[in-house]
Amino acid sequence: MDFKESIALILSEELSNPNFDKTKVFDLLEVPPNGLGDYAFPCFLLSKELKKSPVEISKEISQKLTDLISKKNLDFLEKVEPKGPYVNFFLNKSNLSNMVLDKIFNDNLINKEEPTKIMIEYSAPNTNKPLHLGHLRNNTLGLAISNLFEAKGQNVIKSNLINDRGIHICKSMLAYKLFGEGKTPESEKIKSDHFVGKMYILFNEKLKEDPSLEEEAQKMLVKWEEGDKETRELWKKMNKWAIDGMKETYQEYGTKFDNYFYESEMFGEKDKLINEGLEKGVFYKADNGAILARLPELQDKVLLRGDGTSLYATNDLILTQYKFDKFNLDQSIWVVCNEQDLYFKQLFKIFEKLGRPWAKKCFHLSYGYVSLTTGKMKSREGTVVDVDDLIKEIKELALTEVSNRYTALKPNEIEERAKKIALASIKFYLLKNDAKKDMIYDAKASISFDGETGPYVQYTFARSKSILRKAKKENINYIHNKFDLLKEQKEIELINELAEFTNSVEKSKDILSLHPLCHNLIAIAQKFNSMYQEIQILKTENKDLLNARLSLVEATCIVLKKGLEILDIEAIEEM
Repeated sequence: MDFKESIALILSEELSNPNFDKTKVFDLLEVPPNGLGDYAFPCFLLSKELKKSPVEISKEISQKLTDLISKKNLDFLEKVEPKGPYVNFFLNKSNLSNMVLDKIFNDNLINKEEPTKIMIEYSAPNTNKPLHLGHLRNNTLGLAISNLFEAKGQNVIKSNLINDRGIHICKSMLAYKLFGEGKTPESEKIKSDHFVGKMYILFNEKLKEDPSLEEEAQKMLVKWEEGDKETRELWKKMNKWAIDGMKETYQEYGTKFDNYFYESEMFGEKDKLINEGLEKGVFYKADNGAILARLPELQDKVLLRGDGTSLYATNDLILTQYKFDKFNLDQSIWVVCNEQDLYFKQLFKIFEKLGRPWAKKCFHLSYGYVSLTTGKMKSREGTVVDVDDLIKEIKELALTEVSNRYTALKPNEIEERAKKIALASIKFYLLKNDAKKDMIYDAKASISFDGETGPYVQYTFARSKSILRKAKKENINYIHNKFDLLKEQKEIELINELAEFTNSVEKSKDILSLHPLCHNLIAIAQKFNSMYQEIQILKTENKDLLNARLSLVEATCIVLKKGLEILDIEAIEEM
């Protein structure tokens, strides 16, 4: 049973007010301070609606619900009582423990949905530079959302569109052609995508001295689109350097895809698309020869430049048609920063005007910008934080922590553990913030073993596992029963948080942001550690109570691991 949802349901039915439906009541329910119940409903908004004092309303609702508990035998509730302007709900502790732990041990933590086929496209890098911190938030969010949908029973196709053609790519190519001196990643002993990125930075440095380079890059793009052999050979070489390097980074970070698309492969269909749009009157030709989509409700969108070269939108139109035709999708989701909000509104509107039947099945998961404590990043100036460098930095911080805490470990064990902790710190820090909001990444804060971090949740999982290992070593063979004996305040607080896991997963999916799940895992970890400090579990003399407490420890392990798996974080059995 979902206690919070059940309370929201009976309360909304009792209020019988369209402005306070189940969803609204659910969002208003709070967890009160110790001793004041398990959930509390504030009556301030109702006060404005009913023109009564919140204290008076609280008393009236509490009395009605008390009568209802008796009449309908709502045995999950022990009592309802007013406390100032709040209606406080007290759960039946015996039923609470049984219901929550039974649900966990029967693997009913996540509500399954009717399966549909969903493509989630994320990462989408340009092949003119290595992956940076902005890509990292994208990769982390895209994979976690994919895992969340899969956990809910959906068929997910994780996809990556490699933007391997266009003016930015030609800028790095031109810099290499003019100033590269035949150097290679091997000759410079540098990772291949970093080598390409240096060429892009070099182009922008040289551009300050010679503005004509901009025109030269545009001419190179025309040559590429015309299939010029020399240009295409240079492109193939540099493209391979960039993609090979990126795939190394994906492997290191754990980013996974089921399918890769390449923008260069979609390019050949552009004439057919443009002709269709012109014939239907959706596109028009400007005086300078450019082709635009007519979008008076937004802003007209250029699809072909005056010289005939195409842009992102041209290829997205072609690729989306291919996606729906080939994969028979029920939905296509793009994970892209909010800087592109207008672009996706334009793109989806073009789909609609062209009469695509799947136009309403397209969704832009817009997320906020990520910056550093030192400010915004700029690729062309070389002020970005490359993913490889960030992982290395966090891993070194983790190595220091692990080496200081666990002196008995072998060097290779320290290295492996430090990497798992480093990846957890980055992923959790990026996901614990509301995806729709801009955020600042703080490397040192993310690696802390205390506080709201991935390593803290990992540490709690490891601690709970160590208790179970110790029980086994002491030949304590516990069984899952007598959960109703779990009545200590710290035990109930932990059980309440475990019960919230299902809600946190639902909310994360509803708003397409993992921060509700992250904060639930943090709260579970905090409540578990608080219980651990107060209750000496393995010294419990009553055998039935010992069974129940060890079951609670195991239940905590199960929930933390399942939550971390959705976030693509490894639950480490030993820290």
